[in-house]
Amino acid sequence: MSPSTKTKSAASRSKWSKLLWVIPAILVGLFLVVLAAKGLRELPAVQQFVTDYPGHSDLPEGAPVGFPAWLAWQHFLNTLLILLIIRSGWQVRTVTRPPGYWTRNNRGFIKTKNPPTKMSLHLWFHLSLDALWVLNGLVFYVLLFATGQWTRVVPTSWDVFPNAASAALQYASLDWPLENGWVNYNALQLLTYFATIFIAAPLAIITGLRMSSAWPKQAGINKAYPIELARAVHLPVMFYFVAFIIVHVTLVLTTGALRNLNHMYAAKDDDGWLGFWIFAASLVVMAGAWIAARPILLRSVAALTGKLSR
Repeated sequence: MSPSTKTKSAASRSKWSKLLWVIPAILVGLFLVVLAAKGLRELPAVQQFVTDYPGHSDLPEGAPVGFPAWLAWQHFLNTLLILLIIRSGWQVRTVTRPPGYWTRNNRGFIKTKNPPTKMSLHLWFHLSLDALWVLNGLVFYVLLFATGQWTRVVPTSWDVFPNAASAALQYASLDWPLENGWVNYNALQLLTYFATIFIAAPLAIITGLRMSSAWPKQAGINKAYPIELARAVHLPVMFYFVAFIIVHVTLVLTTGALRNLNHMYAAKDDDGWLGFWIFAASLVVMAGAWIAARPILLRSVAALTGKLSR
């Protein structure tokens, strides 16, 4: 075994040993949070607080009830795209020897004065997915406001904050707030969805655009909005989406899985199995997309719009 191979092996073992310490530390931390929350729930003042603020805010007059079919399709497409975006983004950041490079064809309506910039195949895939995600997001925003669904994910009253604190305490104590997402999200869900839709998603787009190599080196934006700042924000936003997905999936499956899956995938408010089977089919599609997103296929698709090189 060569010295470089030994060094890589030692580094890999070191990473795994750190991970073995992190997982128990997280579990112990969660256990302490539950104990603290249960202790707080025993205090009379806290019990009164939970009574006054049960965990949800009233919706505006005329707010829609239920989920339309377009929202179910949007949810699936967004899940598929964000999964592949996170994967390709991590590859862009960690893979030092990409499987190839792509250069845009400089002709037709996209012809530019300066020669196109060469980028890794992983970056090309990441940017292509980003474009589809942004397009899907624009459709989502239009439909969200056109159908009044925005009233379900935008706070309209200041009592959302004490209600969110109450919901967080109830979750932490494992005595979870009542769930009725078909009619109204609890306040903590509402704030989380608002942050994801109107803060995290725009931040991912704005920072991602700034990190593009297409910006001229002498552009004034380099001083007003340095690329280092965009990089410093872009990665934490990705971690936020990963954490959101983990918590979201966990709560969906532990607070009435069949009903929640019917809400999300079948636009129905019952305990039938239709939503589950649609969800299962979507997992098959996502697994297929994950497997298909390999260099041999990416090269074939990328070659349709540019020149490939090793």
